[in-house]
Amino acid sequence: MADFGRALIVLGIVLAIAGIVFILLGRTNFPLGRLPGDILYRGKNTTFYFPLATSILLSVVLSILLYVIGRFRR
Repeated sequence: MADFGRALIVLGIVLAIAGIVFILLGRTNFPLGRLPGDILYRGKNTTFYFPLATSILLSVVLSILLYVIGRFRR
């Protein structure tokens, strides 16, 4: 049970750091969420937004980061 508690604490710290990074990136006008390839449709009464390019970029960055972390843990 102690391992689960440690994992939750680490996850919380990682989420807090990610939140701080996103706040700081938002203040620097980094176009995360407004990249070319993000789909935005505005109708009369509806708006549909699907951040396709942003999702792919975040997936690649997180995959590389987790790969590097996995290599160091061996």
